[in-house]
Amino acid sequence: MQGGGGSLLSGCEAPAPVRASETGRARNWTMPPLRLERECKERTNSATIDNRCVEFDRRESTESTAIIGLRALGRRIAFTMAEILLSLTIIGVVAAITLPSLTGNINERTWNTQRKALYARFSQAIALMPALNGYGTLKEESSAGASDAVDTAAETFVTAGLSKVLKLNNICNSEHLEDCGIPDKITPYSGSPISPIPKTLVELNNYFNYDNGVGSDGVKHSYSQIDTKAAAFETANGESIIVYYNPYCRADANNEAHYIQPYMCANFVYDLNGTKGPNTFGKDIGFITVFNSVDSVIVAPYPLARDLNSTYSVSEASKHCRELDSESRLPTHDELKAIFVNKNLIGGIGTSDFYYISSSLVAPGTSWHLSVFDGTIYPLEGKGYVRCVKRN
Repeated sequence: MQGGGGSLLSGCEAPAPVRASETGRARNWTMPPLRLERECKERTNSATIDNRCVEFDRRESTESTAIIGLRALGRRIAFTMAEILLSLTIIGVVAAITLPSLTGNINERTWNTQRKALYARFSQAIALMPALNGYGTLKEESSAGASDAVDTAAETFVTAGLSKVLKLNNICNSEHLEDCGIPDKITPYSGSPISPIPKTLVELNNYFNYDNGVGSDGVKHSYSQIDTKAAAFETANGESIIVYYNPYCRADANNEAHYIQPYMCANFVYDLNGTKGPNTFGKDIGFITVFNSVDSVIVAPYPLARDLNSTYSVSEASKHCRELDSESRLPTHDELKAIFVNKNLIGGIGTSDFYYISSSLVAPGTSWHLSVFDGTIYPLEGKGYVRCVKRN
């Protein structure tokens, strides 16, 4: 076919049209080549056309092979519904196994942080109080001889004493502990829930008021403690705390063997998250105990779940405690006394013939031991049973 310039145009491509640019010059515009069709092969008079047709066949063949391969690959990598369901099932099982552990670890770290913060606040607050005894009134019976004793000791200790040095949101008496977020039951290490929550000091630990008569050593093993009603309060940080108070607590025992009961001024049992679970000792439940009416000692040991499996000396016990946990230690004699006060809350504390050993030494080879039998603490040579603790 003849064009205006006498050039032969093939049916495979067209010349680029010439148009004027904005500058007035002629400018070549390249159009995309027309698709080569099979009729190109009919024009055998041009080697160039034949070569292009051969190239077209090669490319078309290559592209077709690639498309077929991709389609086949797509069929191979596709998942059936059964495979998808099986995968989801496996993911669900793995999640069910691992999530409780991950959640437990997160909770444990949170509780540890809260314990330390609470202990720090209480330590600062108690240090600001001039004396811990003498708050409130405590009568065994009313003036008319009735049995409904007037007892405001613990409540007054909180309202007139503790609230002056510690920010509190709510204060409750022994009849309305639940209004301060105190749970209706607590689970100790032993696993048998304590319910209802002890509402008096003697209910917390009946060894605060007992008479075991005269022992084989000729000594009368007894101690009489006037019982007191508990009170409760909520802190500004959301902890719910019940306090057991002794308005007659004494000053330091001056390193003499003694019953620990007269020197316990206040025992705080805290729940870090109120009535929310798990309400279990060693998790969201713990205690802070204060000894001595002046120059008070504040301890908050976190006992491990079980005793060591034998009796040990101080050095042996210290070594085994560290082997159990890098943060575990042999308790001091004040921490042992706090463990005795809260032995029912902890659970699993030894029987009456157990003598727990402390890290506090009186002399080389002689350390303070605690008798679970009657709550006495005294210097003793030799070995003793061991309950390791962590400290806040």
